[in-house]
Amino acid sequence: MLRLAVTPRWLGWFALALAASIACVWLGQWQWGKYEDKSARADRIETHYAAAPIPVTQVLTDEPVPLQDEWIRVTATGQYLTDEQLLVRNRPLDGTYGYEVLVPLRLEGGQVLIVDRGWVPNSPKGADIAPEVPAAPEGEVTATGWVRLGEKDLGRDMQPGQLASINLSAADAQIDGDLLGGYLSLQSEDPQVPRPEPLEVPDTGTGPHLAYAIQWWLVIPAFWAFLVIALRREALEGTERVPRPKKVRIWDEEDG
Repeated sequence: MLRLAVTPRWLGWFALALAASIACVWLGQWQWGKYEDKSARADRIETHYAAAPIPVTQVLTDEPVPLQDEWIRVTATGQYLTDEQLLVRNRPLDGTYGYEVLVPLRLEGGQVLIVDRGWVPNSPKGADIAPEVPAAPEGEVTATGWVRLGEKDLGRDMQPGQLASINLSAADAQIDGDLLGGYLSLQSEDPQVPRPEPLEVPDTGTGPHLAYAIQWWLVIPAFWAFLVIALRREALEGTERVPRPKKVRIWDEEDG
């Protein structure tokens, strides 16, 4: 087996096996990373989602909110800037696309908090036509909900009053005031008025990523075991094909 293993053909198979093993290690680590991210997100949601709310200014400042503070349940009191309402296009809810409705809330201290009041479907006249949106309450409002991180800028040119994503820098360009470094996904508000459809409850599942990671890593020993078995079989077959020397009988006088 050892002599066969160092032949050019088998050295080539071993090199291929090594490259495949490295690829499997990387793919397993990639899936493991996705599992860890989803597991950490699930932990944040389960820790904060039903907790007692705290004042929003204890969590948010003008700096971007850190990831570990996402989904903290907060309360904020102020006045909605209804004239500066923004609509976020192409947002799904239960398999249907529509708009999420963002309304700035000016807090008592002067800061501005973006509140995602929920979802409305596209206008029956088409997605390019602004839909009907339930009006936000007038006067002083207390909003309760969950802290969310701003989203990436999709780099799309949108008409005034609309956004392609909940990007806080893009929203800041259309809102008068100093925005806090995160936004509020609305749970409830006081006074209560008709509002857009509440957003879906966040998913706390971790998906199949852990199983995928284990599968990629198990491929490595399986592949090497198959290669060793194939090498051993070929070595045994080569041994069986070696012709045995014929026995030559030597006659002597006693044979006569």
